[in-house]
Amino acid sequence: MRASIVIVSKNRKDDLALTLITLKSMIELEEDEVLVFLDGCEDQSVLLIDQFNWVKWFTSDKSIGASAARHQLYPKAKGQFLIGLDDDAHPLHSDFIARTLSVFERYPTVGIVAFQEIKGVFISDQEALNQVDSLTEEYITNEFIGCGFAIRTEAYNAINGFPVWIDIYGEESCVAIEVIAKGHDILYTNTIKVNHRVNVIERKKVGQNYFRFGKQLKNSTYYFLVYYPHPLGNILKLYWHNFNKYALRDIKCFKIFCSVSIEVLRGIPKVLPYRKPVSTLILDKMRRVKGLRF
Repeated sequence: MRASIVIVSKNRKDDLALTLITLKSMIELEEDEVLVFLDGCEDQSVLLIDQFNWVKWFTSDKSIGASAARHQLYPKAKGQFLIGLDDDAHPLHSDFIARTLSVFERYPTVGIVAFQEIKGVFISDQEALNQVDSLTEEYITNEFIGCGFAIRTEAYNAINGFPVWIDIYGEESCVAIEVIAKGHDILYTNTIKVNHRVNVIERKKVGQNYFRFGKQLKNSTYYFLVYYPHPLGNILKLYWHNFNKYALRDIKCFKIFCSVSIEVLRGIPKVLPYRKPVSTLILDKMRRVKGLRF
């Protein structure tokens, strides 16, 4: 099989339906497959199973978190490479699979291809494409965005997969550092674009940024603890930065900061068994390459 498109969804029935409708017109079912994991959905997303019977569906009655769901879903895929999409994101090129294959063929050492993300809700795909420069840009980087990327199956199978000790926000960083530690590169290319259909203003209104702040603070702590040979210095810098930049200026952030600090201390014993530090050479390599623009 050529490609497996893998999607984890939670309570986004309409977004998921739109993504699947778009994908149906872009893939060859004889060569490609689409796998969807419904993570404890409570919005009748299960009704989509009959509507999109060409999709391979997997469900969990109870939410286990995006990273743990990916951990379960990705090994079930059979493609030569896996394309990860968010349930509210779709490719902007009908030949996105062929483009992805071409990139992997041109760069044998690349294990992950990071797509260009175009955020926003647009009237048409062309309007989305008009938001960005059309000049080709490709470079080796140290990160990728979960809403749109591809990974060689052999590269994914060589690592521990998406971490089960993270629920959401930060899991891509764990996959990235493990892939790089296995000798693969990560390549960013804007020749493959995805429209991440997120309304940034609306997310701010519902407190999404506070939710992300807490999750990223906790998961960044665990990331350093698991992968860094000497994590204490980085963890102290992380907390000092977040305390001064956010907690001191916003009472909600202050409360989240305190709550997460206690949660992290309680969670350390559960995370320590996963500790597997990479070499300082890997960390130096990641610092030297160009960072991904979010």
